[in-house]
Amino acid sequence: MSKKESTFINMLLSLLIITLVAGFSLGFVNDITKGPKAKAKLEKKIKALKLVLPHFNNNPVNDLKLIKSEKAKDSVEIYPAYDNNEFVGTAIIGSTEKGFSGLIKIMVGFIPDGTIKNIVVLEHKETPGLGTKMKDKKFINQFKNKSPSTSNLKVTKDGGEIDALTGATITSRAFCESVQMAYDEFEKNQDLLKEIKN
Repeated sequence: MSKKESTFINMLLSLLIITLVAGFSLGFVNDITKGPKAKAKLEKKIKALKLVLPHFNNNPVNDLKLIKSEKAKDSVEIYPAYDNNEFVGTAIIGSTEKGFSGLIKIMVGFIPDGTIKNIVVLEHKETPGLGTKMKDKKFINQFKNKSPSTSNLKVTKDGGEIDALTGATITSRAFCESVQMAYDEFEKNQDLLKEIKN
């Protein structure tokens, strides 16, 4: 009987030691990779800014404005762009949790009159081969050079002018909702954004 007790205690101690070592290792690796992950995320945003905005010579990352919104869990990120102190556009991150698999986060670039210049998908968890097609030019081009104030940027099934992705209507609706969210923030904060940069 004492041999069984000893084996059980040994197994319990072994399991405890393995768990502690694994926990400390994961924490250590997380701390090591935190900096590079943040740097990679920032570089991705900088690349996206160049794709969605007209030519600018300020640093939109330094001029970032965080705006509270009831439509977002966190603050909405707004990146104003200036060329020789003249306002030329804004990049706004729109997001929704209503994608087929949850979060969809996009960066929408607007020129001063509210027309969409371009859109870049920053994050998503959608189904490969279906929802991931929201990154394709064919889908995104439906939004370019349109303003949500004059165009109905909803999927055609909802009476809009956007052709949904085949087999990914939920993703398409969520994408449209994220675009609208970004535009709503653009409209609400126009005066703040269009100020001439000093």
